[in-house]
Amino acid sequence: MRKKVFQHAGALIIAAIILTFFTMSWAMYNNTAEQLRVSVRNECEYYRYFLDKMGDDSLDKPAGKITASRVTLIDTDGTVLFDSVEDENMMGNHSGRPEVIEAEKTGESNISRYSETLRSKTYYTALRLDNRKIIRVSLTTDSVFGVMLRNIWLVVVLIAAVLVVELLMVSHMTKALVKPINEIDLNHPLDNKAYEELSPLLGRIHQQQKQIQQQMEELRHNQEEYLAITEYMKDGLIVTNQSVVLSINRSAQNLFDVTAEECINHNIVTVSRNEQLKEALDHALEGSSEERMLEINGRVYQLLANPVRVDRVVSGAVILVLDVTEKQKAEVMRREFSANVSHELKTPLMSISGYAEIIENNMVKPEDIPKFAGRIHSEASRLSSLVEDIIKLSRLDENDQSIPMEEVDLMQICRDVEGHLSIRAKEQQVKMTLRGESCRIKGARQVLYEMIYNLCDNAIKYNRKDGEVEVTVSRGRNGRAVVSVADTGIGIAKEDQERIFERFYRVDKSHSRETGGTGLGLSIVKHGAILHDAKIKIESTLGTGTKIILEF
Repeated sequence: MRKKVFQHAGALIIAAIILTFFTMSWAMYNNTAEQLRVSVRNECEYYRYFLDKMGDDSLDKPAGKITASRVTLIDTDGTVLFDSVEDENMMGNHSGRPEVIEAEKTGESNISRYSETLRSKTYYTALRLDNRKIIRVSLTTDSVFGVMLRNIWLVVVLIAAVLVVELLMVSHMTKALVKPINEIDLNHPLDNKAYEELSPLLGRIHQQQKQIQQQMEELRHNQEEYLAITEYMKDGLIVTNQSVVLSINRSAQNLFDVTAEECINHNIVTVSRNEQLKEALDHALEGSSEERMLEINGRVYQLLANPVRVDRVVSGAVILVLDVTEKQKAEVMRREFSANVSHELKTPLMSISGYAEIIENNMVKPEDIPKFAGRIHSEASRLSSLVEDIIKLSRLDENDQSIPMEEVDLMQICRDVEGHLSIRAKEQQVKMTLRGESCRIKGARQVLYEMIYNLCDNAIKYNRKDGEVEVTVSRGRNGRAVVSVADTGIGIAKEDQERIFERFYRVDKSHSRETGGTGLGLSIVKHGAILHDAKIKIESTLGTGTKIILEF
């Protein structure tokens, strides 16, 4: 602002000074020139009067030097008779001079001539004497341009002085002008009273601030929504533009073991140097969706990379990393379950079909028919138990809401189980005892019964002769109900303890089939524990016995 004011004011002042100088010089010159013309004419009149009275001989050199003007007497033929400046004998004929010609004709001549070389102007007045001779008086002065050039230094000095004064005044003035503007409170523009001319600008600033505040509020709200959605996602989310990472949520940071500061505004390689991730991002930035599988730290992740388009131009990409480990395990278990179910159902069906075919073809002695019928009945019972267990597992898998939840006494359920298994325990020569106290919890009575029944049934099946099964119901230190089933049976190897709850998994397959086990009992126990939010603990030593604890 200071520079512009100085430039504009300086240009105006310089123009004004120069224009004033030229105008005044021209006016003064014209005034002086007119005075010179009158002076020269008057002086020429004096000389004419003097010569007409006194004669030509009265002119001499000393008389001509009394005045600053040049006096010349010219004869009728143009010969110079006298000149106050030069030697008349050295001067040429003046009959052709314009002032001489005009004076001879009219008796008087007033003219002026300009000299380009000397940059001067000469004024001439010529009068005709009574004796027809011509008296001429001339006076030379500087031309208007000469006067201006001679005095131009005054203009330069004046301009320099004025510019210095102007610089000081502009500096002071701009400070005084700018100070109220610099002190404007832009947070409350309408409260300022700097200059009335600024009111429209301050009004627009106020409107712009309101719009900016609204936009900032919307952006803040959108950012909070985005963070609320993405930061607590189970799955990893990475957003990039064409060159750098724009955002990375907490799950992705934990997965790739990085921080947001290390990744945001940096290349994708700062997140991970995984080649699959880099290739998927490259394909997405080229405009095509990409799906890949990654294995990180022993877990399986599904990588989905999709392009982000703005006005049909790919401006970035969104990468979603899904943990599909459990899904894949469930898929594997489903396939194994389907295969195992087919196998387990096929075995008793083939036995039933084979025995029935032998009887149908009269290949069995009459006295052996009851024996074969007993085998068919045994396989049919095993098949029925298998189907029932599968149905129970399916209901537990689906978290069937129709399963009634009520307050039940675990001790009473254990007594019911003991009553149902007492005969089988005697047949297996196993002693079964029940100890503890009444513990009431909220649960599904039938499911709890199946859980404890299966644990006790396994403890009897896999026990030794004259073995023991001890069932205990108690309250733990944390106040939770605890049911434990301990036996003195064959025990479970350490490597098998984590797998015994898998469907159709058997530690001793031959013994399981001999005892009629379906391989689903402990799976029912596991799913029942999940339904009741219970914990299962195993304490087992191979060849010594097993203790399974349910903590509700």
